[in-house]
Amino acid sequence: MSIFVTGATGALGSLVIQHLLRTVPGDQITAVVRHVEKASSLTALGVEVRHGDYADPASLEKAFAGADKLLFISSPDTDDTLRIVHHANVVKAARDAGVGHLFYTSFAFAEESAIPLRHVHLATEHMIRTTNLPYTFLRNSLYTEVFVNPGLAASLPHGALVTNTGSGRLNTAFRSDLAAAAAAVLTGEGHENKTYNLVSDTAWSYDELASLIAGITGKPFVHQAVSYEEQANMLRSAGLPEPVVQLVAGINQAVAEGETSRTSGDLRNLIGELTPLRTAVEDILKGSV
Repeated sequence: MSIFVTGATGALGSLVIQHLLRTVPGDQITAVVRHVEKASSLTALGVEVRHGDYADPASLEKAFAGADKLLFISSPDTDDTLRIVHHANVVKAARDAGVGHLFYTSFAFAEESAIPLRHVHLATEHMIRTTNLPYTFLRNSLYTEVFVNPGLAASLPHGALVTNTGSGRLNTAFRSDLAAAAAAVLTGEGHENKTYNLVSDTAWSYDELASLIAGITGKPFVHQAVSYEEQANMLRSAGLPEPVVQLVAGINQAVAEGETSRTSGDLRNLIGELTPLRTAVEDILKGSV
């Protein structure tokens, strides 16, 4: 059984490879990467490395030759129109290379979502269905790391996290858990033509996050809710470029409006225990308390 992983040197792809190597010999895994020179650590583990560039269809068809299972990790490009072009290149190459089973990292609850990036993922899912290849859609949540990151420590002296998320709840998941789920379906059976919403089965809020931080540090710490405009102005004052301002404030507003509150048991069913939010917060605050 040959398992191929695109974007294998990226944050998610590299974690998937790590999980796969726990149960699959390296010589059954192929890493498809844009920059082969960055994948020497994978070669040392016995993983075959092939060049494949989403913008170069010919390189992709060659890279995918012989793949029984292919994990297609979505393009990180910020231009959504270009992402769709890249995704079309990958899907067509997978079809033309005769890939046995195509797995795609999509977006959780894509049909019901109001977040604009859903359009890219729904379009890609449709393209995959047109190939008649067996598929599995791994609809990933937003990463917990987007929200729970080293920036939390910088908030400690102020005694508050300031966001426009309101009382909205987040069904985020850690990359490592999503990677474990991808490895589970890639090495398992019975996932043909299935769709999984890979989110936490217990959503959390910024109020709860602030309370968690207060409990860990033993110091008063709160979540201060502000408006979209106030959040955007704060981000601008911090020197962030306008596209980033719009992205951060926009995601937070979607949280406030309930966009990320839906839960599912799919992720826990695939991997068992999920990484606790507290564990990540403690790791981030270590040395700051």
